[in-house]
Amino acid sequence: MLKTVAYALTVALVVAPVALAQSTQVPAEVKAGAYVLDPSHSKITWSVSHLGFSTYVGQFTGVAGTLKLDPKAVQAADLQVTVDTASVGTLNTALDNHLKSPDFLDVAKFPTATFKATSVKTTGERTADISGDLTLHGVTKPVVIEATFNRAGIAPTDGKYTVGFSGKAVLKRSDFGIKTYLPVLGDEVTLQLAAEFKPAP
Repeated sequence: MLKTVAYALTVALVVAPVALAQSTQVPAEVKAGAYVLDPSHSKITWSVSHLGFSTYVGQFTGVAGTLKLDPKAVQAADLQVTVDTASVGTLNTALDNHLKSPDFLDVAKFPTATFKATSVKTTGERTADISGDLTLHGVTKPVVIEATFNRAGIAPTDGKYTVGFSGKAVLKRSDFGIKTYLPVLGDEVTLQLAAEFKPAP
């Protein structure tokens, strides 16, 4: 046990700072290639107004994806993501079951949601708008992700080259046929995205 703790401290205090110091936040320095999403460090956090009393938050943790990226041709990036709708979670079992029911996500009928990028437009030194088609609840609509490049380099936790992004998108659930409790339960849903990509095998 003590050896395990000592090793973890060594990684945190010695290896991690060195690895991060050798990483980059300059998009042009990212290695071109094909990547796969790291499901352990990638999540979608959603929020919606709950009757105007509060903003309720939950997550989708079952996310898979691929990315083909060349920093010299960012506009040609290919991003495809699949979300396991049954992975929705709020830390409230009864609510989770309701969200999975036909009232909302209807996961038995629509077990996945998908996003396929159609264009990428650079908006800043480390930001871009990723336009694409989101298929949710059997409906496909255009959605724009406001993406930010965070960092690229060797991750000290596994020694693998990693490219990290964050993002935000806003959609109306009614556009996708999810209309239960409208208008008292918010229609506008905000998605906060956290994504880490590793080189494809």
